Amino acid sequence: MAAVAATVLVSTICSSPALCQDSKAVSPAPPEAGGSQAGSPTPDSGDVAPVVIPPLPSLDDAAARAEAGRLEKALQHDVPHLVPLTMAQRLHWVQMARDAVDAAGFAIARAQVLVVVDRNPSVQKLALILALPDSPDWHVLGSVKVSTGTRGRKYYYVTPTGVFPNTTDRLGYRAEGTKNEHGIRGIGAKGMRVWDFGWHNAEKGWLSGGETGDIRLEMHATDPDFLESRLGRPASEGCVRIPAKFNVFLDHYGLLDVEYEQAASYDDRFKALLPKDRVPSPIAGEALVVVDSGQKNAGTGRS
Repeated sequence: MAAVAATVLVSTICSSPALCQDSKAVSPAPPEAGGSQAGSPTPDSGDVAPVVIPPLPSLDDAAARAEAGRLEKALQHDVPHLVPLTMAQRLHWVQMARDAVDAAGFAIARAQVLVVVDRNPSVQKLALILALPDSPDWHVLGSVKVSTGTRGRKYYYVTPTGVFPNTTDRLGYRAEGTKNEHGIRGIGAKGMRVWDFGWHNAEKGWLSGGETGDIRLEMHATDPDFLESRLGRPASEGCVRIPAKFNVFLDHYGLLDVEYEQAASYDDRFKALLPKDRVPSPIAGEALVVVDSGQKNAGTGRS
């Protein structure tokens, strides 16, 4: 039954707790290192071996840069319509990412990839960035168009900014591929990955007074036939929409799944969610970072 829970397929985009309360699987805390899972015989009984959680992968700067180069080549091969970036633009992406990480107090304790989204309505792009713990010389692997939350439509929220870890407190899911009454597959074709970052406060885009409410922040694909070509402009209810090929790329290399990979060693639900043919990168991370380059002094760490 545990494996079945991991593959629950949900096709509803959620923008309120009432809509989402029955659609999310919540995982238990992982067992303590050297301990056993709840409800299992203890190691003292001699029936089972202790659960050993593998350590997070850790590369030095040189090895991390080499792996980033390998991923960059794979990205160029696997994902069409990448956004070309000048050196100045790359440096700006890195600065925005560093400022957001610092502001959130998010520790970069190991070399890892950050998934960074600029929600600025005139930008609407995502960049993969190699973040290094002991060096300011971070590296941009590549960029794609996205769509974030839009204004002016009722019940549509502005995607919040900040750092949002993909932790094992929540279990993501996969798109069922069903169509709504307009023939649209809202979170993409069947099998597309949906990353769930939990509940967060966001501005109500249909109001002018700055009123906020809670949304379930997710990142997912969109309808490949009707909506993917429109990426690059605000359009979502608050989530981050990404291209299907890029969705598969993130999923295959586990670039947001470093904690999920650990959990898969002791929890069949996480094991069932992750692709069987995946090739998890040793610089995989966990953090979605949302910035807004249109805000005053964006990229400088000052408001």
